[in-house]
Amino acid sequence: MKKIIWIFILALFLGLVGCETYHNDPDGDHDTKGMHTFPVARKATGNRVFIFDPKHKAWAVYDEKGHRRNTGKASGGNVYCSDIKRSCRTIVGTFRIISKGSSKCVSSAFPIETNGGAPMPYCMHFNPSYAIHGSYDVPNYNASHGCIRVTPTVAKWLNTKFMRVGSTVIVRSY
Repeated sequence: MKKIIWIFILALFLGLVGCETYHNDPDGDHDTKGMHTFPVARKATGNRVFIFDPKHKAWAVYDEKGHRRNTGKASGGNVYCSDIKRSCRTIVGTFRIISKGSSKCVSSAFPIETNGGAPMPYCMHFNPSYAIHGSYDVPNYNASHGCIRVTPTVAKWLNTKFMRVGSTVIVRSY
């Protein structure tokens, strides 16, 4: 019996088995971005928390008890957007999710030439002008007009399984 316990402990340590109850890889692409950027736990707030770090192009989410439940790659607002001729960095600070959209969510402003219409599947607005949303273009640099891009599969998971209206959103400094 002791041998079985030690084998289980070793397998747990090596990551061959797990005891977490969350979906750590919603894309199925084994993206580990953010795993070493964010601590496995933070102070419990009683609220679900999404943190975006534009320096690392990564995000993490924490449950109400402060346990990290997922991490991944993200792309935030660009230093300069030529179409609007100014910086379009994501606003920095602490916010709350104010609304959530479906797979059909679209931008009301971009692209400029069409007065909006860019796909933003599973958008989660934390400000009237800024959202976390799905995109098939999540490069390893900050490329958006200010929104936080995650892959569509991650956006769907966040929107339907994790984030709620009122969840905390923290955007770290550039």
